[in-house]
Amino acid sequence: MSSPPFSTLVSEQVWDSKYRYRDGDTSHDQTIEDTWRRVAGAVAGVEEHYQEHWADLFYHSLEHFRFLPGGRILAGAGTQHDVTLFNCFVMGSIDDSMDGIFDALKEGALTMQQGGGVGYDFSTLRPQGTRAKRVGGIASGPVSFMRIWDSTCGTLLSTGARRGAMMATLRCDHPDIEAFIDTKKDPHELRHFNLSVLISDDFMQALKHDADWPLVFPAKHLNEETSGGQMVVRRVWSGSPDEQDCRVLKVVKARALWQKIMQANYNFAEPGVLFIDRINQQNNLGYREQISATNPCGEIPLPPYGACNLGSINLTQFVQQPFSLGVELDMQAISKTVEIAVRLLDNVINLSQFPLEAQRRQALATRRIGLGITGLADTLIMLGIRYGEPDSYEKAGEIMQAICHAAYRSSISLAREKGSFPLFDKEAYCQQPFIQSLPEDIQQDIAAYGIRNSHLTAIAPAGTISLLANNISSGLEPVFHYDYQRKILQLDGSYKTYSLTDYAFRAWQQVHGDQPLPHYFVENNRLLPQAHLDMQAAIQPYVDSAISKTINVPEYFSFNEFQTLYQQAYDMGLKGCTTFRPNPVTGAILTTEADKTRHCCSIERETD
Repeated sequence: MSSPPFSTLVSEQVWDSKYRYRDGDTSHDQTIEDTWRRVAGAVAGVEEHYQEHWADLFYHSLEHFRFLPGGRILAGAGTQHDVTLFNCFVMGSIDDSMDGIFDALKEGALTMQQGGGVGYDFSTLRPQGTRAKRVGGIASGPVSFMRIWDSTCGTLLSTGARRGAMMATLRCDHPDIEAFIDTKKDPHELRHFNLSVLISDDFMQALKHDADWPLVFPAKHLNEETSGGQMVVRRVWSGSPDEQDCRVLKVVKARALWQKIMQANYNFAEPGVLFIDRINQQNNLGYREQISATNPCGEIPLPPYGACNLGSINLTQFVQQPFSLGVELDMQAISKTVEIAVRLLDNVINLSQFPLEAQRRQALATRRIGLGITGLADTLIMLGIRYGEPDSYEKAGEIMQAICHAAYRSSISLAREKGSFPLFDKEAYCQQPFIQSLPEDIQQDIAAYGIRNSHLTAIAPAGTISLLANNISSGLEPVFHYDYQRKILQLDGSYKTYSLTDYAFRAWQQVHGDQPLPHYFVENNRLLPQAHLDMQAAIQPYVDSAISKTINVPEYFSFNEFQTLYQQAYDMGLKGCTTFRPNPVTGAILTTEADKTRHCCSIERETD
């Protein structure tokens, strides 16, 4: 007799409040099994043949939480709700005009209303104090308009627990970058935004050589009276693939600007940084896309109107004989689940509604998906491996490599059956750096048969769906604490605090009771920040999109030690870096009786 699906009260509550299909007072899903059947049947309905066969395979992958599709899929597939099944969007370029700004605001509101998280690059908006070329009005700057987005998002958030996630980016050479960096000093400012600075390779070189750093803006958008006589440089600016003349409006020291970014992170956890040139260089569609923003949690860099649906392999469900000498991870079963998951996520693209027609066109043209992992830390514990030691990075890399390669092979197989994504250009695609890092047989098969999806892997935070799956460790994060409290946003807008126990800790107690924990049990507060960076670096080579990872930093960590983390992240080939050090500005989400640690990312901001 199989065990019941829920072993924790909070997991059942998460299902009931977020993913159970209700129509008014009518509950269509009586059990989580009904939810799995609903999703599997809806996604299989896209298939031209053997729909019952595929529905059974999809159900089996969902059963016991083996595969955790993004929350929008769980909540929306097979329902009559007018929602998108995609978690992540990057909106179109914001035109520097009142019409353009409020058109972009409307598009964002429509997207969030349907449950999608949105990302924006605000670099196209003129800096504060400059005059418009056409009407001569004085610009209030990007940060002022971000406040309008923030208010709109807050209004939508008040109508339910699934909305409210936004990302704002700004170039490191935009004249308002210093104001952008300082924004979150105020605990009431832009609370519905995550902020990231777009850091270029040129900036990192200027930082290395302690050089001057010009802050610039496209000359064509500036009034001649305010820009005349100033130096002009050539830049590829946000919103256009072509180089253009940009006026130098201010010059700062690169190291001074970097120090400002680092101090803001040290004191109030934002803004993060995105190494935007590396993102574009490693983009599988870099030959035709210019990316300058990501989804709210940073794991999906996307072009204007880009969209991506997510899913995570729950690694804990593939551990055989945990805590024993015969323990092993069933890699064959993981690869088979990946094969089914890729097909499921690919079908979601055809099944989903889209808030905007431009989003639908972009999704169908590239067929991006973001398959990742969750439960990594609990899996390592059950395998007897301590997170933060060399064999943990080796095992994590081995797992992600297998998932990546299985996903690419599955997408090639789908291309043979259903055709490649419409924008596939064999010659250009096969020359992209990530594709050339794949095994030779995969590269040859892409050239011979094409590929169904332009991108296949991403590591999402997976906080809510990991809580649904009986509180497994989320994404690639270490275990926060074995026993802790978590505040969770309810549908009525209030927070309720739950006492939680980690999945692997419960599994140990079921077998060994109160025996002392082995050395491989390790909580987040026992790990140095370097362990977080090293884990992210171990997995990045097998992720064609990006990784959502919070580098937890203890409060006692010195500022000098802290700022080296970001330089290391760049040197290690990462696409971005986000840290969190306890501070008085950011509110608490995870707490223990003895530890009132504040945590930067709340699960309701993940839009899953």
